[in-house]
Amino acid sequence: MSDETDGSAATPPEGWTLWNDEPGGRRILAYRPDVFNESEFPAEQMPTIFVWNGSRANRPGASRIRTETWRAILRLEPDVEATVEEYDSREAAVEGANALARRFADGEVAYRETYQAPPERYLDRLDELTGRDA
Repeated sequence: MSDETDGSAATPPEGWTLWNDEPGGRRILAYRPDVFNESEFPAEQMPTIFVWNGSRANRPGASRIRTETWRAILRLEPDVEATVEEYDSREAAVEGANALARRFADGEVAYRETYQAPPERYLDRLDELTGRDA
């Protein structure tokens, strides 16, 4: 088993890019940056998975407070969280993030239910990218 606490975690699944990996800290995976590049879709709509252990309290500066709980959070847009999974360690959260990334890329994450007013063009394109339109 590899030591993933030092930032040398396994490569993310196909379609995902390791965007940032702070040793012992936050890790960010980005989905298909070749598509979410401003010419096809705004970069802020690029699905991302954040691994971190910051507080989720809703107050200024709370995210800088570290907790014992690590999370893998799939965001479709900056303020749109599709999935939040909790783990006891960074290593487990990194493994969980890779599994979540695979499920997303395989069309197994029900992201349409995340929106009250779905942006259809965007979601239709995600369906194409993840094989849901087949």
